[in-house]
Amino acid sequence: MATQHKSIALPLALAYAVLIVYASLYPFADWRDQGIAPWAYLAAPWPRWWTGFDFGINVVGYMPLGFLGAVALLRSRPEASATGAVLRATVAGGAISFAMETLQSYLPSRIPSNVDLGLNTLGTFAGALLAAAFERFGLVAHWQRVRANWFVEDARGGLVLLALWPPALLFPAAVTFGLGQVFERVEGAISEWLLDTPFIDWLPVRQFELEPLVPAVELLCVMLGALVPCLLGFLITRSVVRRAILLPATLMAGVAASALSAALSYGPDHAWAWLGLPVQIGIAAALFVGILLVPASRRLCAALLLIALIVHLSLLNQAPESAYFAQTLATWEQGRFIRFHGVAQWLGWIWPFATLGYVLMVLSARPRNG
Repeated sequence: MATQHKSIALPLALAYAVLIVYASLYPFADWRDQGIAPWAYLAAPWPRWWTGFDFGINVVGYMPLGFLGAVALLRSRPEASATGAVLRATVAGGAISFAMETLQSYLPSRIPSNVDLGLNTLGTFAGALLAAAFERFGLVAHWQRVRANWFVEDARGGLVLLALWPPALLFPAAVTFGLGQVFERVEGAISEWLLDTPFIDWLPVRQFELEPLVPAVELLCVMLGALVPCLLGFLITRSVVRRAILLPATLMAGVAASALSAALSYGPDHAWAWLGLPVQIGIAAALFVGILLVPASRRLCAALLLIALIVHLSLLNQAPESAYFAQTLATWEQGRFIRFHGVAQWLGWIWPFATLGYVLMVLSARPRNG
């Protein structure tokens, strides 16, 4: 009987599908019936206005879904053929795209398009085909062997979180690596929900104004924000040598994602504008502390990760969002960034809290050696 593998491709594919739904239906407001069939767009003529960016993003945006879906099928069902996996992943991606385009018929801010549907399906097919090629040349099986050698058996949740950390950094943060800064926005959202209701008087009134972070505290936030994914990697990595390799690789991925975020937000000429002195010292401090913790036990890494997360979130949410940062958000919330706004923003908000839950599960599990 063929052995089933607990591949991280399945949870990643499901997470990516959820992000597609969010990006496709954002801002989830002003739903209305136009009085025509929601699938009428299927017979629409070629769009009068289109750009290469729109075409490319519709193809590239669905490629990871096709790739992850096909890999999940190939790894969880060893008896499945590559052709069958490509076909099923493509059909699933096309069905998701059809559902999203159809639902966009009820959103005034979105325009359903048969061209988008075709490009999304094409992107899913291309991603699934790439996965089949990887399987054909043994690259997926090679990754499975590498994973077994590098990571502990129950590493799937940690690997998913590590894979989602760089994308979470793409939404511009007020503080470098400052994921999870939600206090002001949650407070404002609750106030709006309770406005004109008797419950508005139940909301506690903040007696102080949030003060900007001083450079020393910003440095500490940067260090903790960079150290958290490193400790998460230590938590699921088997040996000291592998931890020593994973540490700089994780930090480099974070730096690269932050540079890409700055380039998207301010332009390529400002890709490194965020790398000020407190940030440089914070990254160096994270590397230094990470080196000291390379030989630490798994449970010690989990305990330190829990402390680092709590302190980081506490410091970060005691600081306001700067006016300059608010202008940056306005850039993301309009124009071509509208497709990425909800996806990247929610990743940045949720990631540290999801990591917090994962660490608590690890700490509550039965102790293991090492």
